[in-house]
Amino acid sequence: MASQHYGGRVPPHNDDAEKAVLGAMMLSFDAFSEVTEILRKDDFYTPSHQNLYDAILQFNQEHASQTIDLITISEYLKSKKILELCGGMAYVASLTSDVPTTSNASYYAKIVHENSIRRSLLSLGGSIQQEAFDLSLDVSKLLDSNEQKLSELQYSSSPLSDRYQESSTLVNETVDRLMLRAKHGNTDGVKTGFTQLDEMTGGFQPSEFIVIGARPSVGKTAFAITMAMDMAYKRKVPVGFFSAEMTSMAIMERIISAEARVDSKRIRTAVLRSQDMVQIVDAAGRIYEGNLFIQDTPNIKLLDLRSQARRMKRERDIKIMFVDYIGLINPESFPNVPRHEQVAEISRSLKALSRELQIPIVALSQVSRDAEGKEPNLANLRDSGSVEQDADVVILLHRERLTDMNKEYGSEEEHVEIIDGFPVQETKVIVAKQRNGETGIITMGFQHQLVRFVELEKHSFL
Repeated sequence: MASQHYGGRVPPHNDDAEKAVLGAMMLSFDAFSEVTEILRKDDFYTPSHQNLYDAILQFNQEHASQTIDLITISEYLKSKKILELCGGMAYVASLTSDVPTTSNASYYAKIVHENSIRRSLLSLGGSIQQEAFDLSLDVSKLLDSNEQKLSELQYSSSPLSDRYQESSTLVNETVDRLMLRAKHGNTDGVKTGFTQLDEMTGGFQPSEFIVIGARPSVGKTAFAITMAMDMAYKRKVPVGFFSAEMTSMAIMERIISAEARVDSKRIRTAVLRSQDMVQIVDAAGRIYEGNLFIQDTPNIKLLDLRSQARRMKRERDIKIMFVDYIGLINPESFPNVPRHEQVAEISRSLKALSRELQIPIVALSQVSRDAEGKEPNLANLRDSGSVEQDADVVILLHRERLTDMNKEYGSEEEHVEIIDGFPVQETKVIVAKQRNGETGIITMGFQHQLVRFVELEKHSFL
């Protein structure tokens, strides 16, 4: 890398810091330990410094019981016939005499590491420039690939010594968090707005991949939108919502119907009463102040979804993301790739994205026809067992199919619960898998006319 120049400029490096690091390593084993936690061979700019650093590491591995100092290292370099590659005897000896103080070894190492990151950025920029001129490369894949490389570089910018924690530190931090949780409740996860579900899950946690599955028309999207509304409008949590099935306008109509308590059918058919308009205007004001960001690209490509998610995180700092739904995402695999492998690719990618962005990702998924008319289970998740495997939490929805539509609105013969003036149909919310918690069944209510879910335990039958 020392021979590379960018526009006539020498890449960032600090020769004095590199010399000080190597000299300190030959003077103090404490310095050796500190430096090796921060640096790798390629972090050095000068080739002779790379060779010497690598030789010191190799010597320590082969002769762990011997002291690392100028004499032992010099003899080792001679025996390996690499002394000249490291600058020669006089140069190696000068490194120990030029060290200001070994106690600052970690500080010198961080200077070397930061310059290495800068050079990596320059190298990535040059690579992007070359690839941009190659018209045979797909632009979407090019963007996704380089976004991923930049993300990996951001992770590597943290020295290795900053990437682990001692149990003594972890136990103190964990106890402090538990005490805070006992006083204020669980504040780590994003609350769903459903008390029983939050009590069971603690809310949706950062880096979790959550799957919500159901047969068509049971209410997957309604369930997701109801949660997103509570998060974005009531709790002011920034929420990203990716819809490959519905337009953003259709989603907003559902949101307005639920928030305004106006029959969605009257909104769709524009048969609105004056009181409806008053309620809609009031609801619009509350919705306007919310933090919901909707992407409604049909048949969205997996690469585009990841790119847009990163953008939402970067620009809006979203705390949770919904994807409606897995079956409509285009993985851009080769046409002959089996569908279950395509779904597996999507599932793995969404799981990795949740870890990368450190937010929960909630993905909707259909369940197979085998579950028609009965409670679904994990085996019914459609197209791929990898969805079940990758998911941290799996929630399945189930309710009986209506044979008499009058029952939906209640009849004199039926004992129907009414909430906010609209009838409710009981729906089972089955927490079928939770990697870090309990499983179980919660009964909630689905209001068909408002296309929303409500809790039942807070209400009584009329």
